[in-house]
Amino acid sequence: MDNKVTSVQIEESWKIALKEEFAKPYFGQIKQFLVEQKKLNKTIYPPGPLIFNAFNTTPFNEVKIVILGQDPYHGPGQAHGLSFSVPMGVRVPASLRNVYKELVDDIEGFEKPNHGHLVSWANQGVFLLNAMLTVEHKKAGSHKKIGWQHFTNAVIKKLSDEQEGIIFMLWGNFAKQKKELIDTDRHHVLEATHPSPLAGNAFLGNKHFSTANQLLKAQGKTPIDWKL
Repeated sequence: MDNKVTSVQIEESWKIALKEEFAKPYFGQIKQFLVEQKKLNKTIYPPGPLIFNAFNTTPFNEVKIVILGQDPYHGPGQAHGLSFSVPMGVRVPASLRNVYKELVDDIEGFEKPNHGHLVSWANQGVFLLNAMLTVEHKKAGSHKKIGWQHFTNAVIKKLSDEQEGIIFMLWGNFAKQKKELIDTDRHHVLEATHPSPLAGNAFLGNKHFSTANQLLKAQGKTPIDWKL
């Protein structure tokens, strides 16, 4: 973590949309907590400049799909601010391998890549949001009580209130709880079991990716090229 978090480096449309959240006391407390962790030489993921990577890659008014994760990856070099994604050269995580299995079955011509870098999705309007934007090294869920959920719940609510026709992919019980923040009269919610191997093969067969593209086409929007 570095002190860049104290002067939120975030894409302009999000900065405007979330202006009220950045001014709230809880957000100041998040910043202070992260600064204190840095002073204690704690290793925090992702690096400071990448905490808002999802926002900086997918502007507010370009969001077509939201894929909600819970925690950033907590191993060295894995987290880079996009849910389920890892940088080039990092081993593909188990949950993402199951996502790829579904894509092979669901999207014609999809070939399983040898990487887990999902930035091309984010560039097309797939907002890869984690509910918690930071985590301590090797301590899953370690930042779930520092205030991030207040912030990301507000993000989901803002998208729901001010945009139209977004497709929210909610995978697993944690993500499904966020449905109450979404106006289902204005948006589409696709629910499935989490892709984690701990859930067996229950994620497979949900057809979320082809369904999302059909919904986008019906709105006159460009579908996502899921191929990596």
